[in-house]
Amino acid sequence: QVQLVESGGGLVQAGGSLRLSCAASGRVFNSYSMGWFRQAPGKERELVATINWTGGRTSYADSVKGRFTISRDFAKTTVYLQMNSLKPEDTAVYYCAAGRIPNRTVQFLSDFASWGQGTQVTVAS
Repeated sequence: QVQLVESGGGLVQAGGSLRLSCAASGRVFNSYSMGWFRQAPGKERELVATINWTGGRTSYADSVKGRFTISRDFAKTTVYLQMNSLKPEDTAVYYCAAGRIPNRTVQFLSDFASWGQGTQVTVAS
């Protein structure tokens, strides 16, 4: 099991930026794809971005493409989500998640096995 701790959330004005961090410990970080999800009140959890175990492949939801960037630092065993040009509709609790199977890409909720506690992002209009 991998332990994940998110940080970096907060309140920001529309058009602003935030960088979320997800510190990982436990099973070998380098072997697992990672992802960021978000969940707004009354809505289903949405996959926002993924990065594969090598860091060489990323994917994004259409709603954030061109504004958000996912990256990973293997030395620090940390995954980041850089969020620019934030909009009020980006307001949600953001969760970091680790893949279930090593050296495997992730696409669906069921592909993830470990979750962080979440960090609140609020974008004011």
